[in-house]
Amino acid sequence: MVDTNGSESSATYFILIGLPGLEKAQFWLAFPLCSLYLIAVLGNLTVICIVRTEHRLHEPMYIFLCMLSGLDILISTSSMPRMMAIFWFNSTTIQFDACLLQMFAIHSLSGMESTVLLAMAFDRYVAICHPLRHATVLTLPRVTKIGVAAVVRGTSLMAPLPIFIKRLPFCRSNILSHSYCLHQDVMKLACADIRVNIIYGLIVIISAIGLDSLLISLSYLLILKTVLGLTREAQAKAFGTCVSHVCAVFIFYVPFIGLSMVHRFGKRHDSLLPIIMANTYLLVPPVLNPIVYGVKTKEIRQRILRLFHVTTHTSDP
Repeated sequence: MVDTNGSESSATYFILIGLPGLEKAQFWLAFPLCSLYLIAVLGNLTVICIVRTEHRLHEPMYIFLCMLSGLDILISTSSMPRMMAIFWFNSTTIQFDACLLQMFAIHSLSGMESTVLLAMAFDRYVAICHPLRHATVLTLPRVTKIGVAAVVRGTSLMAPLPIFIKRLPFCRSNILSHSYCLHQDVMKLACADIRVNIIYGLIVIISAIGLDSLLISLSYLLILKTVLGLTREAQAKAFGTCVSHVCAVFIFYVPFIGLSMVHRFGKRHDSLLPIIMANTYLLVPPVLNPIVYGVKTKEIRQRILRLFHVTTHTSDP
């Protein structure tokens, strides 16, 4: 990273950190984190399997839910195994190219998830505000195209990321402030002008997260306007179909926006707050989303209860 005469050099590797000040405890803290990761993977796989095997769930809302579950598995898997290696085996070194790959995966998958959440909001808007057109607007081929568009959008927004990072010379510390690689974390180690990276990051956040959250808010304002004109029974039914998605939106956007604000305006770089928020952002949504949809979605809840009922009866003598 730095030559003996202090000259600039290209980065060859970075040092990831666990939990500063809790080095002795992080070995044991890794066990509940690993348990949460396994819960996230199993929970989201269960949702995918239920939707796939239940033909009556082959509707746009549940297909989008499968996309969300798949992305949650990929997002948590892109960071958690590496984090476990740090906590358990003190494996803190990550090669520059591996860091770039992890960074690209985390940011692009997050962009895809934001797009899927927007698609789910659009699905609820059409289903509630234009119910007679729902079947013709959100056909299976169109839902598939939306899924492909989410992948293309997420990857294309992040395509310049490796280029903007590789152009930077690094002559400062090679120690990152997280347990995995993030763009805003890596670029701060550069000893050159990073205004291009900052502008690029702001453009991505505004055009993806900012735009998506604005359109989701607009869709729910229109939904609320329509629902207020319905009967009480119809209002309860309409709100019931939206609760799970609203929870998923808050679970995803609140940690993401909070982490971005801390990185851009935070003063204390040695604080545990950004690290805890970063770990929360990548782990809590994959854990909570299948629980929320399992509890609040009648069809999925009934299928899970039937599975446990069959398992219990099978194990009886």
